[in-house]
Amino acid sequence: MARTASNMIELGTPAPDFNLVDVITNNRYSLKDVRGNKGTLIMFISNHCPFVKHINEEIVRLAGDYRVLGFGFAAIMSNDVENYPADHPDNMNEVARRHQYSFPYLFDESQEVARAYKAACTPDFYLFDNELKLIYRGQLDDSRPGNGIPVNGRHLRDAMDAILSNKKVSENQKPSIGCSIKWKYRPES
Repeated sequence: MARTASNMIELGTPAPDFNLVDVITNNRYSLKDVRGNKGTLIMFISNHCPFVKHINEEIVRLAGDYRVLGFGFAAIMSNDVENYPADHPDNMNEVARRHQYSFPYLFDESQEVARAYKAACTPDFYLFDNELKLIYRGQLDDSRPGNGIPVNGRHLRDAMDAILSNKKVSENQKPSIGCSIKWKYRPES
């Protein structure tokens, strides 16, 4: 299993907008549509990645626990589906239904949204405050497939709890580790 770390972009970076199709409902969603009044979590995930499979249940719990507290959620899949057919939108829909995703699962076919966010891996997490400024990026928690550490979402939960308590989110943040985004081949122009 190759391991790719997330890009730790600068805190305070504004959230890039998007307009993508949700594979569950076939509706289009923008950043404004998924925005929460306390904060917004954008997750880059995929179907085939063992790191995402390892945390799927926790991201569903996280969304269930924090949506009612004013957070918005969206998951985005940006992989090249021609070379990675397990990530095709039909399979995205099946995964979302099986895990009962309560958030939009958006298909970034052009990969422009992943590039705008500087996403590098799946899973990759970006938490924005109520002004859509980046306040947390990196890992869900310290658990990885096979390391024996329980999945609990602790790092991301701590950041969201800090927002709810009007406290500063710790800037001591660890990059996420996962499968690389599967980029389409783009010859240099």
